[in-house]
Amino acid sequence: MALAQTLAHFAKSAPRQHFFSIRSSLPINANTTAKMGIDLDVHHKRSGHRSAPHSTNPYRKILHKLYEFLNRRTESKFNATVLRRLRMSRINTPPMSLSKIVAVSATEHSGKEHEGKIRAVVGTVTDDNRMLEVPKLSICALRFTATARARIEAAGGEAITFDQLALRAPTGSNVILLRGPKNAREAVKHFGMGPHKNKKPKIESKGRKFEKARGRRRSKGFKV
Repeated sequence: MALAQTLAHFAKSAPRQHFFSIRSSLPINANTTAKMGIDLDVHHKRSGHRSAPHSTNPYRKILHKLYEFLNRRTESKFNATVLRRLRMSRINTPPMSLSKIVAVSATEHSGKEHEGKIRAVVGTVTDDNRMLEVPKLSICALRFTATARARIEAAGGEAITFDQLALRAPTGSNVILLRGPKNAREAVKHFGMGPHKNKKPKIESKGRKFEKARGRRRSKGFKV
């Protein structure tokens, strides 16, 4: 009763801010509740990495759940890498052509120890009509173009998805993980600060009036 009278007295006489400071300093008993805070070492520090894919594709979300489970229950670096790449943006999961997969298989992974292994790409596998013959390969990817899938299967190989790969190789054994060229985009050619960076100029056309003598005078892009 005395506590209620004290609070009522300060509510009438003291300012509102002072009232709440008095109330917060009062002892807490079993009848009152207090919300606990989180004691962080460093405030305003967030992880920049994704914890889930931004894609709205339900199949990709199911794959993410599958490899989250495999990463949690196994100590395989392969599963951790696939899980991280499933969360990446489209720019960071570039497509890979059949010719590039064949070229990498013929150079870096051409030994006997690599025979019969599955090539995995967290992205799209595309066809390359400049390549006349496709060898027999087992390739796993998120997606295959129609012509790429047809050429792989016509050569006696197989095109599988990551849920099928999880049944065959839960830890990623006998699997070679590949990745497409991330910086092969047109936009990357324009990146870089200042002159002497061999970057591609952003001009509307090529002609007499469009940045001829670039870098020699200020009216033509910049002057060194």
